[in-house]
Amino acid sequence: MAHLGHGRRRALAVPVGLALTASLAFLPSVAASAAPLGNTAESATASKAATTGPKLSYVANLTAYGTAKQAKKAIEQAGGTVVKAYDEIGVVVAHSQNPDFAKQLRTQRNLFVSVGATRTAPLSTVQTTEEGTTQKLSAEDAAKAAAQAEPGQEPLESNQWDLRAIKADQAHKINDGSPDVTVGVIDTGVDDTHPDLAANFSKGQSANCVGGVADTTEGAWRPYADGSDHGTHVAGTIAAARNGIGVSGVAPGVKVAAIKVSEPTSSLFYTEAVVCGFMFAAEKGIEVTNNSYYVDPWNYTCKNDDDQKALVEALSRATKYAERKGVLNVASAGNSNHDLAAASIEDATSPNDTVPVPRTFDPKVCLDLPTQLPGVVTVSATGDKGFKSYYSSYGLGVVDVAAPGGDKWQVPATPDANGRVLSTVPGGGYGYKQGTSMAGPHVAGVAALLKSAHPWAAPSQIQAMLKAQATKTACPEKIYDGTGNLIDATTCQTKWGQTGYYGAGVVDALKAVK
Repeated sequence: MAHLGHGRRRALAVPVGLALTASLAFLPSVAASAAPLGNTAESATASKAATTGPKLSYVANLTAYGTAKQAKKAIEQAGGTVVKAYDEIGVVVAHSQNPDFAKQLRTQRNLFVSVGATRTAPLSTVQTTEEGTTQKLSAEDAAKAAAQAEPGQEPLESNQWDLRAIKADQAHKINDGSPDVTVGVIDTGVDDTHPDLAANFSKGQSANCVGGVADTTEGAWRPYADGSDHGTHVAGTIAAARNGIGVSGVAPGVKVAAIKVSEPTSSLFYTEAVVCGFMFAAEKGIEVTNNSYYVDPWNYTCKNDDDQKALVEALSRATKYAERKGVLNVASAGNSNHDLAAASIEDATSPNDTVPVPRTFDPKVCLDLPTQLPGVVTVSATGDKGFKSYYSSYGLGVVDVAAPGGDKWQVPATPDANGRVLSTVPGGGYGYKQGTSMAGPHVAGVAALLKSAHPWAAPSQIQAMLKAQATKTACPEKIYDGTGNLIDATTCQTKWGQTGYYGAGVVDALKAVK
C-alpha cells in the first residue's frame, strides 16, 4: 500500500530517496417491505445483455425504497452477478462482462441512486506497482540504539524520535491503553506472528476483504508472500508491545486487528474491498480504523462522473455506518504535496490501473477517499524538526491534525540519525518508512488512548478531544522542498486558530492519558 506519490503509491508511504509530489448524503437502509418496482423496458430486455466485455466489478447504491431482492433481479437481467449485498447501507457489489451494465442499471432510477465500475482494468488483469524500498534496520544501528536505551525503554526506542515528538514516551509512564480497545488496520495485511505484535493482535477481529467479502480463515489477514510490508509497519506504530523486544507503539496496551484490502501483487485498493473493511470493522466492535491509502484507481474520485460518484456514495455510506456503530476512522492526507483546499488540482496519474489521463479539477468535487469524507480524521505529516514533511498534502479546513510521518531532510539526534519512522516489518524485523501513511497511525494510537480513558465517548467526541488536546503549531517561516532546500512556507494559511499544514495542531499522547 505504499504509494510513490499521490498517484503511483498504493499506500501513503514515501519511498526512500524519492520526493512525492463533502460527500453525498447517506440514504436510509433499504426496507424489506418496500413496494415492488415495475420493470422498465430496459430491464425487461436485459436478460439478453451482452457478456462479451471485460469482467469488471461494480457498486450499485440503492434508493431508500429499493430492496436487495429487486437489485439482484435487475443485476442478473443486466448480465451481472451479485457478489455481496450490504443491506444495512443499501450497497450491492456485483460483477459483469456487459459493457453497458452500469448504464442499464442507471435507467432504473427508482431502484438505484448510482451505479459505477470500481476499476478500469478487468478483474483478471495483474498490475505491478513499486511500493518503494523500506530501509531495513541494520545490526549496527540496532546495537547503537540498545546501548543508549534508558531504563524502562524498549531496546530500539532511542531511535523512535516520533514517540517523543507526541509525548508518547511520557504517556507510557501513566497508561499504555486498554486491551478492550482495538484499532483496525485497513491496509495490506499484518504479520501477526511478529514478536512485537503477536501479544496485542486480535485474530477474531481480522479478515481479508479483497473482492468485497470478508474471509476470516486463519492467516487470511496476513500480507501476501510477495507483498507489502506497509500494513505491518503501520500496526507496529500503533500497538507494538512493551515487551523488552524491538520498538514500542503509541498505544502498546491496546489491541490491533488486520483488515486486508489490497489486491495481490499490485497493492491496489478498490472500493468493494474498502467498503467491506469499514463494514467488517463496524460489525466486529472495532473502535478505531487506520486508513493509510487512497481508494484506487482514482487519486481523486469525482462526484460529477457517473462511475466515480457511485464509488463516493458507497464509501460515504460505509464510513457513516461505521461511525454510527462507534468507529472513529483516521486517514492519511496523501503524499503529493497538494493543497486540498485549493481552487484546483492537477493530476496526471489517474486511473492508475490502466492508462492515466491528465485532468484539472476542483478538490471539493473530486475527493481524496476516504480522507475527505465527513467524519474521517484527516492527518498531515511532520518531521523531527516539526516542519510539515516535504511530501505531505495539506489544506486549511481539510487537515484535522498532524503527526510524525518522517522526513529524510529533518534528521533527528538519535543513534541512527534517521529522519524516517522506525517500526515493525514482516518476518520479525524492523525498518524505516516515511509518508503520511506513517503519520496516520500515530493519530490512531492517540485516539485509542483517548478511547481507553473515555470508553463511552462517541467517535465525534474522540475527534473533538484529539483536536482540543493537540499542540497548537503556527505556520513555519521555512520548510524543506523535495531536494532538501529550505524554502519560504508561503503555502501555509491560518484561520480560526488552525493552519493548512497542521490543522488543529500536532496530536498529544500525554494529554490523552491524563
